[in-house]
Amino acid sequence: MMRVIISGGGTGGHVFPAIAIADKIKEKHPEAQIRFIGAKGKIEMDRVPKAGYPIDGLWISGISRSSMAKNLQFPLKLMSSLWNSWKIIRRFKPDLAIGVGGYASGPALAVGQILGVRTMIQEQNSYPGITNKLLGKRVDKVCVAYDRMERFFPKEKLVLTGNPVRANLRNPLGNRAEAAAHFGLDPERPVIFVFGGSLGARSINRALMAQVDYFTKHPEVQLIWQTGKLTFEECIGSELASLDQVKVLSFIDRMDYAYDLASVVVGRAGALTISELCLQAKAVILVPLPSAAEDHQTQNAQSLVDKEAAIMVSDAKAKEQLVPKIFELLEDSTIRVRMEKNITQLAVADAANRIVDIASQLINEKEG
Repeated sequence: MMRVIISGGGTGGHVFPAIAIADKIKEKHPEAQIRFIGAKGKIEMDRVPKAGYPIDGLWISGISRSSMAKNLQFPLKLMSSLWNSWKIIRRFKPDLAIGVGGYASGPALAVGQILGVRTMIQEQNSYPGITNKLLGKRVDKVCVAYDRMERFFPKEKLVLTGNPVRANLRNPLGNRAEAAAHFGLDPERPVIFVFGGSLGARSINRALMAQVDYFTKHPEVQLIWQTGKLTFEECIGSELASLDQVKVLSFIDRMDYAYDLASVVVGRAGALTISELCLQAKAVILVPLPSAAEDHQTQNAQSLVDKEAAIMVSDAKAKEQLVPKIFELLEDSTIRVRMEKNITQLAVADAANRIVDIASQLINEKEG
């Protein structure tokens, strides 16, 4: 019986690919036992149990660049996480440990390697985080979604798989009436879907609120607005949120419904978001996060813009340009159809399957 630990998290961009991998393992190996290791207080401690998997939380966080005082506990957190990872792995006895990035990934895979467990990582981005950079030197395989990743990882360990996407986003139902009922919207009227990831995007939210007149002048246009948990209170009290055609949510469980309804989608340009959008065949406006490492979100967005598969608005210009661009695109069906066709050609639907095949190969090699 296959036994797998999946570790990491911190953001939806790490957690949802991890769940997609777990789901695919269970689909291909129904008898498999899967356990997650995450960071206490982070999104995985809520989302993983809701997906049906057990999770252990470590007392771990990253190194703060803004406050040295916050780093005083880091050695204690690291030792605690290593010790607890040791206990979890000794008890669970996994055949394989998969790291998806994030704070908890480091201690879990490091201990797994010491204990002789085969290890692999799944790197979602074109520029990897510190944890995966360090782990990549010692793991057995590195699954990536972008070319030229030999800059960061040993070339012989790299496998280009794409990013795994949740099953309900790989196979959308396309039931517009059901989706509209879920959000309390009219299925016959156009919908704009705006989101900034699990934590939200303050600049995108403020760009919407600054241009409320566009929505008051177009009451037929509906808006699904995922604010993120950090900025929800600021947004829910706004004039825009008070409009009847606007649905304001801190987090959306049924992203498939939101995508089904949308004529135009607006979001950041993180790797997971890009992967999901390519599968949805929607007209997209991307607002890259300017603080992303090596400005990789701008590079992600530009790769779609170059193929006429998306429109990019810079974070600095979002307040003035974003909402006008949304309504221009909403009104031009010719451009929307062309973008929908082009973005679909970039989709990788079987990434999770590829990753699980590599996982199975590693386990079989060890058993052999």
